[in-house]
Amino acid sequence: MTTPKLSKEQTLIINSIMDWFKSPKKQYITLGGYAGTGKTTILASVAKVLRRERKEIDIAYCSYTGKASRVLERKLKDYNAISSSDYIGTIHRLIYKAVVDEKGNIIGWERIPQPEFKYSLIVVDEASMVTEDIWNDLLSYDVPIVAVGDHGQLPPIKSSFNLMANPELKLERIYRQEADNPIIRISQIVREGGDIPFGDFGENIKKLDKRDESTKNEIVDIFGNFDDSTMILCGYNASRNRLNSEIRALRFDSPSPCCGDRVICLKNNRNMNIYNGMTGTIQAILKEKTKGYSYYQTEILLDFEKEPFIGKISIEQFNSPTFTDQRVGDINYFDFGYALTVHKAQGSQSKRVVLFDERFKSMDDDTYARWLYTAVTRAEKELYIIA
Repeated sequence: MTTPKLSKEQTLIINSIMDWFKSPKKQYITLGGYAGTGKTTILASVAKVLRRERKEIDIAYCSYTGKASRVLERKLKDYNAISSSDYIGTIHRLIYKAVVDEKGNIIGWERIPQPEFKYSLIVVDEASMVTEDIWNDLLSYDVPIVAVGDHGQLPPIKSSFNLMANPELKLERIYRQEADNPIIRISQIVREGGDIPFGDFGENIKKLDKRDESTKNEIVDIFGNFDDSTMILCGYNASRNRLNSEIRALRFDSPSPCCGDRVICLKNNRNMNIYNGMTGTIQAILKEKTKGYSYYQTEILLDFEKEPFIGKISIEQFNSPTFTDQRVGDINYFDFGYALTVHKAQGSQSKRVVLFDERFKSMDDDTYARWLYTAVTRAEKELYIIA
């Protein structure tokens, strides 16, 4: 795919990024863009302009999660905008390297020294997910950084640090090629504070009444055919636990985690190369006990990661409505990952999204609109809103 004809707004954004790159007044620039405004088109165009002017430039495209980086990679490849010398993957793969013992076992991770960093430009996608400590590590390489995200989404949980709080450059006009996309149309309705009406918006894109018997049958069919291309979203942790149980009941006899179970990481552990929001599948699991506490010894194949996570995880965390930090030993924290809260789904996309529309009593109109907008824009092809 060649890069489409650019709008006036997009051309101005590209010129601004190029002017900054040639004479940066500060190390980074932030670009916010709503869904359908052409953020990837901008990145592809910038890469092509840079290569015309500089010939040789190595760009590191990175995201907080593996899934987000794979989505970006697919889109950039469609525009033929990636060079063989570019990096595209997670932030932690870009700037951290494994520390191994004498047997070759990974025992931790450390930041790659600055002299070993070979890239001339860093592009951070889904930048609102980046934590302050990781951002400072990226800045330490003294390389220009373009931080890109959707400023219509939810801010990070329990953090005052948000790169997308007020981006310097903003894309807010829907790209004409996306204007007829029903998911984009729904996201516009939400962002502008409107109500999504019940009914069909396109093939497999609809809002359904949870009280209808036909809706219940459709949900059972989706749950029964759950796979890695399906994302179930909700608001409350209690709902997440209930939905996880309902989906697992169609697949497993045991209420305890088993081989083949989908799980999600709930807490960062940089030494183990796991981060909040990572999803994966259990490959091996065994209940063990030591020093007065029990845990699961596991091997988890994390999505889009080369090495599996091998380590201890909390037993009590599974199906818990709250985070249960035991603060003992080297315990890590996972839970069933079939259904996710919308906050946990940021940075990910799936072909099929089923959203249980749940508004917290404490949500004001703006926060609810951001919550709903974030949920809707996780869907790539199919979207079912249950209300």
